[in-house]
Amino acid sequence: MDNDFLAQTATRFTIPGAAAGVLHDGREHFFTHGVTSVENPLPVDENTLFLLGSVTKTYTATAVMRLVAQGRVSLDAPVHRYVPELRLADGRTVTVRQLLNHTSGLDWGTLTDTGEGDDALRRHVEGLASLTLVGAAGERPSYSQSGFNLAGRIIENVTGQTYEQAVTALVLEPLGLRNTHFDRDAVMTRRFAAGHEKGEIARPWRHWRAGNPGGGIAASVADLLAWARFHLGDGDGVDLAEMRRATAVLRGSNLGEAIGVGWFLRTVDGVPVIGHGGSSNGQFAELVVVPSLGFAVASVANQGPDGIPFNQAVVRHALEHFAGLVDRDPEPLPYRASAAAEVAGRYDNDAMVMTIDDTGSGLVLEVLIRPEIRASAEVELPADHAPFPLGLLPDDEYVLTSGAFRGQRGFFTRDPSGAIVGVDLAGRMFGRRS
Repeated sequence: MDNDFLAQTATRFTIPGAAAGVLHDGREHFFTHGVTSVENPLPVDENTLFLLGSVTKTYTATAVMRLVAQGRVSLDAPVHRYVPELRLADGRTVTVRQLLNHTSGLDWGTLTDTGEGDDALRRHVEGLASLTLVGAAGERPSYSQSGFNLAGRIIENVTGQTYEQAVTALVLEPLGLRNTHFDRDAVMTRRFAAGHEKGEIARPWRHWRAGNPGGGIAASVADLLAWARFHLGDGDGVDLAEMRRATAVLRGSNLGEAIGVGWFLRTVDGVPVIGHGGSSNGQFAELVVVPSLGFAVASVANQGPDGIPFNQAVVRHALEHFAGLVDRDPEPLPYRASAAAEVAGRYDNDAMVMTIDDTGSGLVLEVLIRPEIRASAEVELPADHAPFPLGLLPDDEYVLTSGAFRGQRGFFTRDPSGAIVGVDLAGRMFGRRS
């Protein structure tokens, strides 16, 4: 890979600015393109800050594991031990591990702004009493932003610090990650990328503070490679092997084949890899680590939604050209009207509505933020996207075949009678409504 490849790929996906880093044979390689903002352009370099979105979850999980190593938290202890103020709709008990591997049964999570004060996470946790529950604790993975925000509250209560202060002390400072920040004041005094949607600046730059444990970090691609290097090392007291141990199996997911503690696990060309992606308002990040090869690749981009396929193209190119690993999407089955009719319908969860339509020659999938959530939002939410063609795979799985989310996979769930009652997309469950 070189800057020409990055520039050509960024041009193909209309990305204003991007950066990529590769760790191979102990050496770091950086590739950059474009500008931080179309309104106030500065050249992107390896030290430019990008929002990492859900890649932040790997930092939160590692901070929890640092507390585990110190004997202050147990992964299999009930969350109530550390967050006694927690109330859930059915009075259930969940464990710390179930938050970190998305098997708590908590839905994706609330989009309510609880302010920028030091009580933001506490107030967020108070709101979990009304959060939808999508399954029994430990039953199955369903991606939950609020689950990770709750893990952030564990960190606060155990350390007596704010989440951001604790993660800085537990993880960022010991690793020398001086270009990794939560605080907007720290970010705005450095070169940073603005998010874009359809070529225009996406505002706000970042959403509310309570979402920091699940997606609030801004970092440079150089610091992101340093983060990967730590996870390729001995862990300095953190049990990295436990983080990479499969604890929940994923079906039909491009996120991975299983989940460990904070990492998604899969194989590429038969070689185990760990990774995590992230999306913010018009910014996207992807980090993939191959422990057995001492290899890592990171890619960040400041345009949505095409930042997702851009990052995928960069990661796949680096895997093949540096590590010799080829990552391909599965081939869908030919269209069959009977199979299409079986899955077509309306599905939803607490935040989004999904429609799968049969065109007579293929299937298309559309996901929209709930109108009532968009109408009541106090900040601008990401734009909805056009429908995506969907191809069916064996075993009730499917793959999106073109568009910004090409390669995204999911699966359908059946009840005991064999009827389709739900669908999963990107690790999030949608129940069937019609």
